[in-house]
Amino acid sequence: MVAALLPAWIFLAVLIGYPLVKVLIDGFSYSNLVNPSVSGFAGTRNYSDVFADPHFTGALKNSVIWTVGSVLGEYMLGLGSAVLLNRRLKGRGIFRMLTFIPWLVPIIVAGMTWEWMLNPDFGIINSLLVRVGICDSPVNFLGSPSWAMPTVVFVNIWRSFPYYTITFLAALQAIPPELKEAAQIDGASAWRSFWSVTFPQLRSPSLIIVFMHLIWTAVNFDFIWVMTQGGPNYATMTLPLLIYRYSMQDFNVGMASALSTVMLLGTSVIFVVYYRLRRNLSEEIVG
Repeated sequence: MVAALLPAWIFLAVLIGYPLVKVLIDGFSYSNLVNPSVSGFAGTRNYSDVFADPHFTGALKNSVIWTVGSVLGEYMLGLGSAVLLNRRLKGRGIFRMLTFIPWLVPIIVAGMTWEWMLNPDFGIINSLLVRVGICDSPVNFLGSPSWAMPTVVFVNIWRSFPYYTITFLAALQAIPPELKEAAQIDGASAWRSFWSVTFPQLRSPSLIIVFMHLIWTAVNFDFIWVMTQGGPNYATMTLPLLIYRYSMQDFNVGMASALSTVMLLGTSVIFVVYYRLRRNLSEEIVG
């Protein structure tokens, strides 16, 4: 048994273990991508430099807004669409197919497409807004500091909510119909039946998908990079983009590794919270 699993353990050690240890070591070392002479033990200097960076606080705030806003919007839209698609409607199969299309679009393609659609000069979104009279002039959604973050959050919600829809739709179809029938016999309204019967059955999938997407979204790099590259004026700069700036623009591997370690600790806290909530939910269901 051990011999059979040995190749898998070696693969995980090379793919995950070595890079993880290297990042942890580099976080306490002086290291530069283009200058090999920069080396030596740095102690906590890299961490202090990261926290002293004037862009760190803004990137941390943007990361929280980006993560919480995206997950909250995805959850609400995914749950609502799942409830609607679970009903017996004419053409339900077509609506389900159309709902899942955004999730099939690669992130880079989705980001570039929305960037084109939102362009203030020739984008179709601004053209429609001006034509119907909602806006007097085109809005620079991705070039305005006040509009950039809400825009990228909206686009991320558009692309990711079908994953929630699929999960909740499967959970809704697994609920015994006898529970809903009993609530109707007791005279419960549709709204009361949903909150008292349906929603409690969704606690377990909700817990899994929310915490999974909290981590996925917090470490997401490519979506914002494709659309704004952290601009304008750092308005959409998040911690993953700041790590990229440290490593690939400033070539400071030490600071990049230090910030990566901080993010690793943050995501580990999220996992611990999830584990405790999951265990309490399991004990509640068993009890």
